[in-house]
Amino acid sequence: MFGCGNNGAMTTAIYPAAIESNFDGLVGPTHNYAGLAHGNVASAKNADQPSNPREAALQGLRKMRALAELGMAQGVLPPQERPHIPTLKALGFSGKDADILAKVAREAPGLLAAVSSASSMWTANAATVSPSADCGDGKVHFTPANLASHLHRSLEPATTARALAATFPAGQHFVHHAPLPATPAMGDEGAANHTRLCAGYGDAGLELFVYGAGSEAEPKPQKYPARQTRAACEAIARLHGLDGERVHHQQQRPEVIDQGVFHNDVIAVGNRELLFFHEEAFVDSRALRDWTRARLPEAEFVEVATKDVSVADAVSSYLFNSQLLCLPGTKGHTLIVAQECQENGKVWACIQRLVADETCPIEAAQVFDLRQSMHNGGGPACLRLRVVLTDAERTAVNPGSWITPERADALESWVRRHYRDRLVLADLADPALLDECRTALDRLTQLLGLGSIYDFQR
Repeated sequence: MFGCGNNGAMTTAIYPAAIESNFDGLVGPTHNYAGLAHGNVASAKNADQPSNPREAALQGLRKMRALAELGMAQGVLPPQERPHIPTLKALGFSGKDADILAKVAREAPGLLAAVSSASSMWTANAATVSPSADCGDGKVHFTPANLASHLHRSLEPATTARALAATFPAGQHFVHHAPLPATPAMGDEGAANHTRLCAGYGDAGLELFVYGAGSEAEPKPQKYPARQTRAACEAIARLHGLDGERVHHQQQRPEVIDQGVFHNDVIAVGNRELLFFHEEAFVDSRALRDWTRARLPEAEFVEVATKDVSVADAVSSYLFNSQLLCLPGTKGHTLIVAQECQENGKVWACIQRLVADETCPIEAAQVFDLRQSMHNGGGPACLRLRVVLTDAERTAVNPGSWITPERADALESWVRRHYRDRLVLADLADPALLDECRTALDRLTQLLGLGSIYDFQR
């Protein structure tokens, strides 16, 4: 069925003054189903269907509010300006904004879809983050992902960098790096291919980088692209000043990439001392186990067998794209899963067996309706960026970025005021939608205290 590592023994870590916080991406007003992400099965399956941006944003906010109420440090990151007129102008379109939208819709509808994508909602791809305990200079390091594999996502890094800098101001506690060169050899998809394991969040941890494309001698997927390269992982480890003895690079199985596992967080998730993964996730899971245990004796592994949950079921339910959390007041781990996990008989049975097993560190599961995001290929873990913070670092975060009951109320009211409840691809050419989005985002930066992070504000 599954295996619990460390001989099934539970451990109790002594926590220094550090926490793991989650910063979720707020779904943008142009949330739509254009099917732009090659290799993302859910995205392709639901292409051209009507979307509901209002409900998508509210679903995400409900999860943020719920986790904050459970005692988690919960933050929010803003969506991006879409449709992105500056990109269209850089590609040769000119005139008034309304004229540009009309011309692009006629001549290059695929390009209009790309510059209108709300994909920045999946902040697991926003950046790779290393906590101060792991970095040589004792600061938290951020490297925005270049997202070079797809046009619509390659438009995100500049605004992402500004949003991160506004949320985590550079100086005494935070360091921001530029995205890696946007070339296939340095393809970087951010924290979706990065996991940190540790005894306690404030302790020096182990940083696990998972890549799809390595050397010419290593196997490669045949159907879908390998978006993360080993060269990018190695560069980020150098930029962040990580101890090479505490960094591990592991290749994702090419066969699972070809089955729709476009990021490692579709097939594995880690938290604190626990790694939860599918038996087909890695090229060499034994080497990963051995390396980890040699440096972190407390490490535990929960491996799900193919006979219990197929790769196809894992992808359709996003079982491993669950959030794995240590909730305040609990000793074990809680899975935050999408409703699709409960609706898949094999997946739900697997979760129930894990929770019922007293030797397993996963002690509970909570279900959330994130259907709008799931239909576009993003589950609970896609929607959040994890940032480990000491007390002093947490105080240095932009205060307006934390989810409080009052801020959640304000954001929900903002969504209901500014978002449409139905959007189809033809609507992307509507100049009124562009005006609505800019008005909404301008108001949002005031609500969150972010300053002028958008091109239309600068």
